[in-house]
Amino acid sequence: MKPIAYVSDEYYVALPGTAAECEHQTTHAITILTASPRGALYADLPPGPYKITLAKQGYGSKSIEITLPTPEPAQFRLLSDTLLGFMRPKWSRSGERSEYCIHSVEQYQLTLWRYGLRKEYIRMIGWGDEHGPRATMQITPDGDYTQTGVNWNRTGYGSPSQFITAPERSGLYYLWARTPSGKAFSFPWVVAPAKPKAKIAVLASSNTWNAYNNFGGRSNYINADRLPDTPTVNARLDLDRYRRPTAFGTWKPRDEEFMPLSFDRPEPHNHILEPGEVTDSVQGRVQCGQAPGEWRLLGWLEREGFEYDYYAEAQLHDGTLPLDSYKVLMLSIHPEYWTRQMYLAVKRWVFDRGGRLLYLAGNGLNCEVVFAPDGTMRCLSHLNSLHGELGGHNDDGTVEYESRMHRTLESEASLLGVVCTAAGLMTAAPYEVKDASHWIFHGTGVRNGDLFGEKTLHERVPGGASGHETDKISPSSPANTQLLAKGINADGGGGDVIVHEPSGGGAVFSVGSMTWVPALFTDPVISRVTRNVIERFLA
Repeated sequence: MKPIAYVSDEYYVALPGTAAECEHQTTHAITILTASPRGALYADLPPGPYKITLAKQGYGSKSIEITLPTPEPAQFRLLSDTLLGFMRPKWSRSGERSEYCIHSVEQYQLTLWRYGLRKEYIRMIGWGDEHGPRATMQITPDGDYTQTGVNWNRTGYGSPSQFITAPERSGLYYLWARTPSGKAFSFPWVVAPAKPKAKIAVLASSNTWNAYNNFGGRSNYINADRLPDTPTVNARLDLDRYRRPTAFGTWKPRDEEFMPLSFDRPEPHNHILEPGEVTDSVQGRVQCGQAPGEWRLLGWLEREGFEYDYYAEAQLHDGTLPLDSYKVLMLSIHPEYWTRQMYLAVKRWVFDRGGRLLYLAGNGLNCEVVFAPDGTMRCLSHLNSLHGELGGHNDDGTVEYESRMHRTLESEASLLGVVCTAAGLMTAAPYEVKDASHWIFHGTGVRNGDLFGEKTLHERVPGGASGHETDKISPSSPANTQLLAKGINADGGGGDVIVHEPSGGGAVFSVGSMTWVPALFTDPVISRVTRNVIERFLA
């Protein structure tokens, strides 16, 4: 018998035992069903309009109006009794408003904090609750809402939507939601200046945050093309990510096969697991490469006395970030997903108008993404080589694309001077000095062959400032690219520290590593080199 529907949670995991009351809206006949181990609802129901009410312990109940039969089994989605939140939009300029969207089954306190050298309490937003039972519980749409967004604050909300105005000072802000029972959830808010104030612009890797976000059951790494026909029962047995691990199983031959990813979703990977200090280790598997990790650069800049303006990548894409108002643009940790407009704007700024770029990151600008008019993002993740994501060589020795960006536009090494390769993945090691006479090492006291960057705050791949994912000089690097240091990761997998200076006053400094920024507070050479570059680029 073909199921009439499947029931799953916010990660598209089957919910066996879900009770379903199916009421025919014409005859008012009622049928009671129970979801199978695969989350399937089986029944031979008369055709017509139905009201189906779903209930399962630990999840929010809801009713759905649907006409049966449907061409394919319906996909019903329930939301677990957890605490979640996000801002809509996730970035604003000072003085603009964003809407906070909170899912909670009990009353909650909401506070606003700025994350710089210290966590700065900004203000109390207030307490959220309603008169009805569980009235602050959100409802997710059915089907694949990774494409459409969760649409929170749009169903059953009789009171005005909840907006707050972005503070005057630019920076990384977090909202913290807490409940009387002890639950806590934090979520970021990028606040850009109303007008440029500093000489340095720092870019949050907000596209990468979205590409890794699997809330709803999809990311660019889990079910990248679309949701499967049936919910997950056991990830290791069901998902192509694990059954066909090459290129994550679902990267397809054609870009158009990839469904979009909405920014209108919570980002659990950006929740700060322990509300500690900026000098504490970065906890979490994905957090180390997203906002909690990027916070370390912002705190270090403030410690060193460098003023900066903070922007989301979408604000570079749409021109909100006026590059010509800044002397320096800084990228940190893992800005992997860029639009063509972003890439070309920065390259022209560097090569034609004297812009200075600090790339304190690894595996960045590696994949082109496209923004749709509805605000969703689509990754152009067509397989580009036998090596999947990262390029390499064919068996006959011919060079393949160096990256996914290389296939759709050009190698990011043309701008950054380096590009990620498979060597060095998931390893970490110190750097070895190659040219101690270069000005980046002024005041460090190092000599050729010395090692530096041995300790970091990076917990996922500890071991050194050259790590996690690493970039190297390639045939696409500008001819004047200078190698100044190299990570000693095994098999030549260390990141390359380089400088190249196009004619016209522009300059690029790249470190080719995701673990450089987490070493800013732990290694004096990493700190001094970074300071030397910033001061030189600002001069």
